[in-house]
Amino acid sequence: MEISVTKLLVVAVLVVLLFGTNKLRSLGGDLGAAIKGFKKAMNEEQPAAKQEEHTSSISDNRHKE
Repeated sequence: MEISVTKLLVVAVLVVLLFGTNKLRSLGGDLGAAIKGFKKAMNEEQPAAKQEEHTSSISDNRHKE
């Protein structure tokens, strides 16, 4: 099944007619804010995971001695 440009345009027009441009704008803004928040949370989580790895490797080295 192939999706052509014409089919995409028809779907886009139907969505605009059903929801209206204002509703779509607010939905796009909400989606963008959600993605931004998710990325921020992921970036905050990575340093904590690296710190945990570092701490566990130090304790592993102490047990080997």
